[in-house]
Parts: sequence; C-alpha cells; structure tokens
Amino acid sequence: MPAIPHRPLQTLLHSNLLMALSKNQLLFKCPAGTTIPTYTFRLLRRISFAPHPDQCLIKNPRNSSSKALFFAMKSSRVQSPGPLVPSRIVHVASVEEDTSFAKRVAMMKLKLEQAEIRCASFEPGQYSSMICPKCEGGTSKERSFSLFIREDWGLAMWSCFRAKCGWSGSIEASGKNKDNRAGPSQSSKVKEHRVITEADLLLEPLSNELVEYFSARKISAETLRRNAVMQRRAHGQVVIAFTYRRNGALVSCKYRDVNKNFWQERGTEKIFYGVDDVKRASDIIIVEGEIDKLSMEEAGYLNCVSVPDGAPSQVAKEIPNEGQDNKFRYLWNCKQYLDQASRIILATDGDRPGQALAEELARRLGKERCWRVQWPMKNANEVCKDANEVLMHLGPDALKEVIAKAELYPIRGLFTFSDFFNDIDTYYSGNLDHDHVVSTGWSGVDEFYKVIPGELTVVTGVPNSGKSEWIDALLCNINRNEGWKFVLCSMENKVREHARKLLEKHIKKPFLNSRYAESAERMTVEELEKGKEWLNDTFHLIRCDDDCLPSIQWVLTLAKAAVMRYGVRGLVIDPYNELDHQRPTNQTETEYVSQMLTKIKRFAHHHSCHVWFVAHPKQLQHWGGGPPNMYDISGSAHFINKCDNGIVIHRNRDEKVGPIDRVQVHVRKVRNKVAGGIGDAFLSYDRVTGEFLDVKEE
Repeated sequence: MPAIPHRPLQTLLHSNLLMALSKNQLLFKCPAGTTIPTYTFRLLRRISFAPHPDQCLIKNPRNSSSKALFFAMKSSRVQSPGPLVPSRIVHVASVEEDTSFAKRVAMMKLKLEQAEIRCASFEPGQYSSMICPKCEGGTSKERSFSLFIREDWGLAMWSCFRAKCGWSGSIEASGKNKDNRAGPSQSSKVKEHRVITEADLLLEPLSNELVEYFSARKISAETLRRNAVMQRRAHGQVVIAFTYRRNGALVSCKYRDVNKNFWQERGTEKIFYGVDDVKRASDIIIVEGEIDKLSMEEAGYLNCVSVPDGAPSQVAKEIPNEGQDNKFRYLWNCKQYLDQASRIILATDGDRPGQALAEELARRLGKERCWRVQWPMKNANEVCKDANEVLMHLGPDALKEVIAKAELYPIRGLFTFSDFFNDIDTYYSGNLDHDHVVSTGWSGVDEFYKVIPGELTVVTGVPNSGKSEWIDALLCNINRNEGWKFVLCSMENKVREHARKLLEKHIKKPFLNSRYAESAERMTVEELEKGKEWLNDTFHLIRCDDDCLPSIQWVLTLAKAAVMRYGVRGLVIDPYNELDHQRPTNQTETEYVSQMLTKIKRFAHHHSCHVWFVAHPKQLQHWGGGPPNMYDISGSAHFINKCDNGIVIHRNRDEKVGPIDRVQVHVRKVRNKVAGGIGDAFLSYDRVTGEFLDVKEE
C-alpha cells in the first residue's frame, strides 16, 4: 500500500482527501487511488479539541445554527484535512468519549422504550416513519409517526402527523424529556417533508379486480399505467393508491378504499396530482378528484391536474397570506407551473362545495385568466356532477364538448349584455312585476313624470312651497294604487304632525277641529283607529332620538334594514340640510355631495327602492316670486347632474297673479324617457284635507 505523503492536514483535505460517512465508516482516498477503509471512531481517537493555529470549521449544511467544531491533529503521520462539509452532523469524539457514546446510546434506547417508542431497526441521522404508539395509526393503520435521532444519540425528536393525534416530543440522552400531548394545534412544526418510496409504502401493481373496477368507470389500463396508479393492503383490504409525483419522483400518496374513504400519507409535500403533465402547458384544467383527472385523459386532455384535498364547504371571507394558506398549500408549492399558464379551466364538481372550490381557486389564480365549465344533463332529471360522470354516461366526446364550451369565469362588476338578456326580454314583454312604471295618481303629472323603482328623484322649492305636502300626497296615491310601503326620514316633522298630515290625505277629512278645518266634518274615532292601522302597515320611520345629526350612511343602513325586513319600496329623505355633513378637510363640498348622491343611487338601484330627496335652494337674492332652478340648490350642481329626476314644487303667493291654492310641478330633468319628460303640471291644493287635485292650466 503506498505511503501517505507527509503534508499539512488542511492542505491534504483541500486537495485529495475524500470522506464519506456510511454506517460509521470512513473511506480515505490516497493520491495513487488506493482506498483505505477505517472506522470513524478509531480515526477520531487521534483527534483532540486542543487549540491549533490551523483550525478548521465543520458545519451541518442542513442547520445554519450548527456549532463550529475545531480540531487539530496530534500526530504528523496523519495528514491534515481541509474544510469538511458532511451531509450529517459529525460528532468528534475523544478517547474518553468513545466509552460514553455507548452509554449514551443505551440511555437513549431506554428512554425511548419508556416512552413506548420502539427503534430496533432505526438508523440515526435519518427520519423514519412508523405506526404511532399513541393513536396506532387510526383505523387506516397509516405510518404517520416520524422519528429522528441525532447521529450522536444525544437527541431524539418525534411527531405524529394525524390530525386527531398530533403527539410530539423530544428526549435528550442526558437531559429533560419534552412530551407534547395537547394535540395538533400545539404540535411542533416539521421543517422537512417526509421522503417516501414505493417500497416504504408497500405499494404494488394493480390487481385485475381493481383494473376491472376502473374499466367500469371507462378508464383504461393504459391510463392507469401512465399515471402510476397502484394498490396497497391496509386494515384487511386492498386499497387504491394514487401516487403523487414530481419530475417522476414519488412525493406523496393518497388512498381510496371500496367505501370511498380517503386518506393520505402524512408529513409529505402537498402538490397537484399529475403536476408533471402541466410543466409547459399554456392551458391547464383543474379538477376535484384523481379519477376526474384520469377521465380527462380518456377524453384526450393530458394537461389536467387534480387538487389533493377536495373542496371546502363554503367560500372563506378573505384569503390568508401565503404562510397561513394551509388548505391551498399545493397552489403555492406548484406556483411555477401555474404562473406560465394563460388560461386555467376550473372543472370542479357541480355541487355547492365544488363551486366554492372553484371560487377559492379563481381568487388565488386570478379570475381574469380562469374559465369554468357547465356540466351537462345526465338524464332528464339529473345533472352530471363531475368529469367521470360525463365520461361514464355520455362518453369522451361529450367531455370534450364540455371543455370546448367552457365560459369565462365571472368577475364581479364586469359583464356582457348576454348576462342580462333574460332581463331585457322580460322588460320588452312588459312583465316586470317590480320594475314597472308607477303612476303618480295625477294624470297631469303622469304626462311628465312617473315613478320607476330604483331611481333617485330630487325635489326642491322655496320654503313653504309644499314640497313635503306634495311628496306625502304622492306616497298616499302610490300606496292606494300599487300597495307600496315606505320608510320616512323626515327630520323637520314631529311624528304626530306628520301622522296628522298623512291621515288627512288618506281619510280625506280634517284631523282636528281647528280654524284650518273651517266647517268640514272631523274624522271619527273609528276612522282614526283604521287610519292608525294603515299608518302602521304602510310607513316606517327613521328617527334620531338624541341631539346629534344623522349621517347619510346611517340613514341608508336603516333603510336597507327596512327594505329587507318590511319590503318597503320607497325612501323619503327630507330635507338635505338636516343631515350631518361633516367631511374631510381635504374634500370640497362639491366632492362630498357627489359622493353622497352616488351612495344614495347605489342603494336605490341595488334594492329597487325609489328615493325622494328633498333639498332646499340657497338664499335667492332679488327673488321675484317665481320658481327656483335646480341649479339653485344649496351645496352643489351635482343635485341635478346626478339625479334621475329633478322636480321643482312652487306655489303662487300673489292673488293678483292667480289662485293661491295653485301648485306648480315643474319637471326639470327625466333621465329615463319611459318615465316622462321635461314639462309643467298644475295641481290644486285642498288646505282642509291636504289633497292635491288635477287642474288644467288655462
């Protein structure tokens, strides 16, 4: 055997010393190529921890926090090695430690046995899977228990990956034991995924019986071979094993028994089933189960993957960040495959959980590149649930047609006209039960203005012109003709005064024996009681009980509750200046009014509720007694710009000009020509009963 040349330890390891650890054995390779086997601890007897100028650092590459080990040779006959980076932690033992090592091994085995952990065939420095001694692998007897013993036998760690167990802990050979039995919520996280092989899992080729089972589901033996579908014997039966592979290597495995029970290998990485089939695909199909992925392949689609964990019961309120998105961990683990796809077809199951899964996937993948399928009818009464049902009952051509007819995934707020064709057809036929044009109850006004649900009407006029009285009369007419209910936010009126006005218009008799009633007969007690029932059934009130002003958002929130609870069809906000209009310092009044009116219009549209909004004009200088303009409303020109209908109510005050009971209804804006057009109508006002009657202007 050639002599080992006499050179410094660091120089030799830098140049030509190769070390490999395998069952505590080292291989020295000399320059001439001669291999010298020796055992680790025999060699390391020559090594001590004495300081040396030529010190060398040994680290564990799998643990950046590993402590540095410094050593130097005592004898010059053993060449000085250079920096060494082994794949496992190298424990450097002195002569005295050689004996203590055996004691440490014995102590660790004793402590593990006391913890009911058997490690007879265990190899230190590696993760080993076995049946958990606590939960015994559950009903499926799965090997969910992972055990790791450090190479120096100084530390042992374990964890059970079954959700119902979660037992974890650790033991130090010369220290305290840590045993966590609190369950999975407090179990220690495993930083590394289990490495599994077919031999470890005892997988074997599919039997003829299982091949026949798949054949009945229209899946061929060739498709099964291509996707490496195998079997395994578990708790007294043979189960199907769907092998999850990436770059051909086994990553995880999912099992299914004859009773459609599913379980997976714990501690393995979550990835898509069939992820190798979409490596360079621009179009990707995502299904909900492994058999659906195999079914897509029978229809000619190889660019298909299946989710590993099934569907959630419902859509979550918000998407967690990547670090906490455990349910959809497979999306993040396969992100590089998905990022390159320009179109992703979501072919999840047709039931509610399947649709929830599609929504969750689309939210994470980007709805703009997602498409969805519509499953066809299986028979006259049932719809196919998934891809395999289409394949079994309708054949591969029908499954191809499903994918070919996939539709763009809907994005909230983005539509095409085809999404509204049914609504357009109903509108054309005049069968809109809730959105038809409603008469005001006055033929003269109907010529220019009718009420359409979901619109905003702004009403203005100088003080004491009868704006509120006219709106009250309008509501009474609509209730009498259409049965509408209303919610009133009328801050200027006391409740009793407002009730009096409404009752007089409804019963057509004065409420009180007062001067305004003249000689008219007052309503009876019986009429009052019936009128109170009518008030209670027809109107709901929004009132602010304290001395603060209500905000528009507060009003709309209560109005929404009235719509949902009582089915009201109209909202009156009277007047604008009784609301709280605090706005940010950096926002102008014009911007504030625009934003406020936008909120009101959205409420009206979304709830099909017509809103009447009363706004006073600003102080009119040099007013000559005529009606104001919509642009005279105090606050902003947006009142006329953003409303659907603009109406000015005006009353004559000069007997020389005309009757003082004459009320002018000036329609100054009508956005929807179905509702009317610009023009003037005239009504006479009965001061005794509060009624408005049609008149013809001479």
